[in-house]
Amino acid sequence: MLTVIESLQSALFERGVLPVLYGLGLMRLAEDAYAATGWVLIGILEVALVWLILRPLEAWRPVETWPDRRAVRVDVLYTLLERAGVIPLVFFFTLRPAVDWLDGRLRFVGYIPPQIEDFLPRLHEHPLAAFLLYLVMLDASEYARHRLQHRLAWWWALHAVHHSQRQLSLWSDDRNHVVDSLIADLWRSLVTLLIGVPGGSFILIVMLTRGIESLAHANVRLGFGVLGDRLLVGPRYHRLHHGIGVGHEGPAQGRNFAAILPIWDVVFRTADFSRVAVPTGIRDQLQGVDYGQGFWSQQGKALARTVQTLVPTPRSPA
Repeated sequence: MLTVIESLQSALFERGVLPVLYGLGLMRLAEDAYAATGWVLIGILEVALVWLILRPLEAWRPVETWPDRRAVRVDVLYTLLERAGVIPLVFFFTLRPAVDWLDGRLRFVGYIPPQIEDFLPRLHEHPLAAFLLYLVMLDASEYARHRLQHRLAWWWALHAVHHSQRQLSLWSDDRNHVVDSLIADLWRSLVTLLIGVPGGSFILIVMLTRGIESLAHANVRLGFGVLGDRLLVGPRYHRLHHGIGVGHEGPAQGRNFAAILPIWDVVFRTADFSRVAVPTGIRDQLQGVDYGQGFWSQQGKALARTVQTLVPTPRSPA
């Protein structure tokens, strides 16, 4: 799979991207542009596979049936921007250089990020085991990030874009504020740098994670059984995370935060294995709070909410 993607990446870059960079005098960006081309291709492949596999499932056993699917259409736009459009380009030309600079500085002072194989040399003989350990470590970091998205007021103001969807579907995983998406990309990149995840493993982990997350958001009545639900996040398990009165309420400010492995929710007591199909959204939407209907209104309202959490409200005179 990776070999095919690399061949397509090289062909697209040499015939399409490189001439444009040369014509604009931007050859200094060639390395980042090449990497971005690869992620765009991966994103296009993911979108195609997700639609071909999950859309029939949604049609077969939907949790909800919506006469009007206009609210879903904006999530299609989010998915295209996130996986095959603007977001990868913005990351590679803004935040990726910062990560590379940090990597260079760490190496300059003598710190070379260790790999699991450095501590467990026998893993060199078992690449699959090494891959699974990296997957577990990155999944744990994603759980931590997700908890912070709900804990920190300014971050929740951005993350609420994701939770405000009342029609949860296979497209909803990438329904995020642009700033939130860039923070997530930066988070993953820094964690990957610090624990030394190999490039090939990182690509496969991201593809696997995004595929499972798309399934988890799908509008389909599907669980993996009593044991399976405790081993892998699925639509039934994750829908509770988006449930009104469930997804952002309670002592933990939500439940079922895990991206792939529910074990993190079990360990930190945020797991809920109830077999109920709850309505999705945010509680204050029932009182008329508007999170926006289209892409630009959702982005703008989220920024306004974020500013409100960061700027103290002036006290009225006594």
